[in-house]
Formats: sequence, C-alpha cells, structure tokens
Amino acid sequence: MFRFIILPWICLVTSCARPLDIILKDAGPIVERVLASPEEYEIQIVYVQVHRDKSNQPHFKEYRLREDPEQYFYPASTVKLPVAVLALEKLHEFNIAGLDRNTRMRIDSVRAPQTALLIDSTSESGFPSIGHLIHQIFLVSDNNAHNRLYEFMGQDELHAQLREHGLRKTRILHRLSAPQFSPQDNRYTNPFSFYQADTLIFQQPERVATEYKDDVSITNQQKGIGYLDGNENLIKQPFDFSKRNFYPLNEQIQVLKAIMFPQSLPEEAQFCLRPEDYSFLQKEMSLLPRESRYPVYDTAVYYDSYGKFFLFGDSKEVIPSHIRIFNKVGWAYGYMTDCAYIVDFENGVEFILAATILVNEDQIFNDEHYEFETVGLPFLAELGRAVYHYELQRPRKYKPDLSKLQILFPGNVN
Repeated sequence: MFRFIILPWICLVTSCARPLDIILKDAGPIVERVLASPEEYEIQIVYVQVHRDKSNQPHFKEYRLREDPEQYFYPASTVKLPVAVLALEKLHEFNIAGLDRNTRMRIDSVRAPQTALLIDSTSESGFPSIGHLIHQIFLVSDNNAHNRLYEFMGQDELHAQLREHGLRKTRILHRLSAPQFSPQDNRYTNPFSFYQADTLIFQQPERVATEYKDDVSITNQQKGIGYLDGNENLIKQPFDFSKRNFYPLNEQIQVLKAIMFPQSLPEEAQFCLRPEDYSFLQKEMSLLPRESRYPVYDTAVYYDSYGKFFLFGDSKEVIPSHIRIFNKVGWAYGYMTDCAYIVDFENGVEFILAATILVNEDQIFNDEHYEFETVGLPFLAELGRAVYHYELQRPRKYKPDLSKLQILFPGNVN
C-alpha cells in the first residue's frame, strides 16, 4: 500500500551528503538487497531534481548511480516512446492538409509475415489512426500498436531522426513480441494509406531499410549462461543482444525532457511538434487504463499501476488523483525499466527518475523465469517512494506552477 510517510532520517543527514546517497541509505530491505549486488542486478539509476526559478523556468540537477550509456540492457517497451514521438513529428513535417494524428489510415501487407490493418473496433471511429495507436501504447503498452508505428517509420527514418535529435546510441531494429519476423523481415515495412472521409490524401509504399551497423560503442551485449531457442531447446551459451533494440537511460531522460520541458533543451534536441501534439503526448503518457473510453479496459487485468512501476508498482490499489506519472515502462528478458516525470499537484512536488534492473537469477534468457514480481517491481516501487518522500521535504526557493499540466485532467477521463 502506498502511504505518505515522513522519514525522520532524511532530516538528520548532513546537507553535504549527495541526495541519492541519502535516499538510498534507508530506502528499505529490497533496495538494500539489490544494491548489495549491483553487478548481478545490472542496476542503473538517475535521479533528476527540477529547480524552478522565479519565472517558473525549470533547471535540472542530476544524480547517478552506476549509469553508463555504453552498458547494454534490453529496453523492451520503453522504445515505444521515441517511436510514438517521431511518428507525430513525421505527420507534422508532411504538412498535408487533413493529415494529422486522427486521420483515418489503412495498413496493407505485401509479403509474409506482414499483416494488414484495415479497421480498428477499439477506436471511436472504427478505423486505425496514428493517435489511437499512441493511445494504446501508453494505456496498456500494446505491442501491436507499437509495431504499426514502427512500420510507419521504418528503420532508416527512425535512426536518421534519432541522430538528428542527438540520440546517438538508441537503436530500434525490430517489432516487439513478433518472433515470426527475422532481422531481414524487420527491414521491410508495410505500405500506408491515409484518407479524409473516403478520399485518399497520402500514400507511403512499402520500404526496405539498409542493413544497420552500430557506429557507437555498446558493451556487454552477450548475456547470461544460456537461453531457450524458438523450439524450447536450451542453448548453453550467452544470449546475443547485439541485434536487439537499445535505448540508454540518458537518452530516455532526454526524450522525456523534450516532451515535458521542450524549451529547456537546445533547439536540435527539441521535436518538431504542434502545441496540441505536446499536450496530447503529455496526457497520454500519464493516463491510467481506467480512464480510457476507447477501448474500455478490464481493470482487473489493467490496474492503475500496470504501466507505473515507481511508487505504485507493487500495489494494485487506485493511484491518488493528485499524483500523475508521465512515463513509459518496459519489461522483458528479465529487464525492468522505467523513466518518469512524477508530479504531486497537491504538494507541489516534481522530479524525474529513471532506473533499470535485471532480475534473472538463473541467468537463462527467454525461459520466462524472471523475478519481476518478487524483486523487480518491489525494488522500483520502493525506490520511487524513497525519492518521493525526499522530494516532499526538499526545500524549494520557488514552488512550481504546475497549472498547465493540471488542466489536462479536468475530469480524469480522456
């Protein structure tokens, strides 16, 4: 259960100590257990304080534990965030009348194992759209929705845009939870058509990407002592992640800042989006499954914390309405990652927290025997609570004005 507890030890530690050291010192037994074996759990943590000036402009101060942009970890669904943002940016840059995130679209298939998407019964219109795919990505981390955006972008365009925005190490090479697609298949992406009513306004043919080659250093991409292959056979050698996606914490934080605080970054790091697209992304990133009307989700399966690991990940209780978490989580192959901007409107608290942990005790990959529930979620939830309690008591010269965010949730329903 999430409780608002004032931790007395915070007040007793001298001001010369690093905030992250203070936070972790007595954060709880699960945090202590993980930090006692940081290499086993491949832990990385980044805590970012947000300091407002008298004009309410944000300034950031970062504290890191074992964060290394060259140290490989599998990012899982966290890559859905940059893909969603770049898809919106692409629509904006087309500058075609009638083409926006709500425009009806059709996705065809021209080769196996591609599939078509012609209608979408989960959307209000009954048809697919870029906006509805993004909605599904953030509400329940829908893999198929992400894969359609991946197909809209394609590998070449994804990496060109990532590099243009200064995201040098991020690589996105494959659809998610789609083992039927080989590395070669993932280079081919489906044709797209967009319609205004029944009138075709834009077409994008099938495209094939050039073979991707890393131009940056990424270490430790061979993991574990074995893995299960596609036929459930145990292969007694490390699992090779060198052809898998990668999205380091520092670049996750950059993307998060670019969405929540676009004017705080250099121009080249900002995305070319309409103001309404920023508001759309901010709202979608923080909505809970029970706040969706199209579709309506089963809250017994998709409870509030389904995609909110920090603070609440170890509980299925309702998240307090005055707290909003703008984030994208990922979990697969024993890795759990969250990168979030967390706001408490009632207490004037805001901070950024990012962390990744590996929970794979037997060191066998692809066997689905991971300690997500017993170690990963409790660790991330307790870490989030420890930072939150520290933030509750952290002195602020200027209290943040969060009203522009708060108006996104007038009735807590999309």
